[in-house]
Amino acid sequence: MRVWVDLTNSPHVLVLRPIVATLRAQGHEVTITARDFAQTLGLLERFAIDHTVVGRHRGGRLAAKGLGLVSRSSALARWARGRGFDLAMGHGSNDVTVAARLLRIPSATMFDYEWATVQHTVNCSLAEVVVVPEAIPPQRLARYGATPRKIAAYAGLKEEYYLADFAPDRAVLDLLGLDPARPIAVVRTPPVGSLYHRFENDVIGRVLERLRGSQTVVLPRTPKQRDELRGRGFVVPEHAIDAQSLIAFADLVVSAGGTMNREAVALGTPVWTTFQGRLGAVDEDLIAAGRLKVLERPEDVQLTKRPPRERNAERVRRDPALLAGLLLRSVGAACR
Repeated sequence: MRVWVDLTNSPHVLVLRPIVATLRAQGHEVTITARDFAQTLGLLERFAIDHTVVGRHRGGRLAAKGLGLVSRSSALARWARGRGFDLAMGHGSNDVTVAARLLRIPSATMFDYEWATVQHTVNCSLAEVVVVPEAIPPQRLARYGATPRKIAAYAGLKEEYYLADFAPDRAVLDLLGLDPARPIAVVRTPPVGSLYHRFENDVIGRVLERLRGSQTVVLPRTPKQRDELRGRGFVVPEHAIDAQSLIAFADLVVSAGGTMNREAVALGTPVWTTFQGRLGAVDEDLIAAGRLKVLERPEDVQLTKRPPRERNAERVRRDPALLAGLLLRSVGAACR
C-alpha cells in the first residue's frame, strides 16, 4: 500500500515517526510531506526522515489560517496528483484531509485535544477514520461530524506509544552545558499561533522570573520568542534538541502546551500546566489523577533535585503498531 503522511507541527514528527516505521516494516511504501513551521523541519532532519517541504505556516489569525488551508491544500493536491496513494494521514493536519478529498484518496486523522473547533470541523467531516484517546467522550466529537462509526479509540496517552522504545540520552545535558548534579527545570512557551490558546499567559513570564539564575532550559516555539529570551539568564537552544531526554533528566517541567506536559507524565517527571484554554478530556483525567498539576501561582514552583529512585519508576509503554492499525482502517472504511 502507498501511504502519504503529512506533518504540520513539531509534535507530529514525534507521534508519527514510530507509526511510519511500523508501516514500512509491514511492507507499505510511505511518503512524507511537511510544513515549514516551528521545529518540524529541524526534527525531521534530526531523525534523518526523508520528506518533501510543501508550504509554510500563515499565522494565527482565523483569516490567515483559512488562507493557509486553501493555499497549502491546493499545493498538496498538485504535488500528490498521479502518485497513486492509497491512504493519506496526519495528526490534526487539515491540509492533507482536504487535499485527499480533492483527489478522492481515503484519509485518517489523529488528535488528542477535542476543542480545536475549526480544525476538527474540517478533519472529522472529511476523514474516513478519526483516531483519538478513549478518554475523549464520543459526544464531544459528534458536533464535528465524527460519527461513532468513524471513531477509532485507543487506550492511554499517545506519548506512551511513541515513547515506548525511548531511552534517555545524557548527551543532551552535555550539549546544553547542564550539570546533572544540580536541579534542572524545563519551560515550554505558550503556543502563540494557536486559535484555541487565545489568552495572554503572564504566568509563564512570572515563572521564568522565579527560575532566573537556576538551570532552566526554555524551549521557544518561534524565532521571535527565541530572540526575546536570549541574554536573560536561561539556556535557550538554537536548534531542535532531544527534548524527551531533557524532560527525562529534568526535575521539573512547566509548559503551556499539551504534548510536552504529557511527555513529562509518561516519563514520570513532575509537571505543571499553565494552559488557559478549555481543558481537554485527556488533561482532565491526568489532573484528576494527580499526574498533572495546574499552575496558578508561580510561587508554587519549587525547583529541587529529585531523588534517584523517582527516576526509576515504571513507565507505561504501548505498542505503536496498534495506532498504525487504527489508521489503516480508513482504507476499509472508504470501501464500505
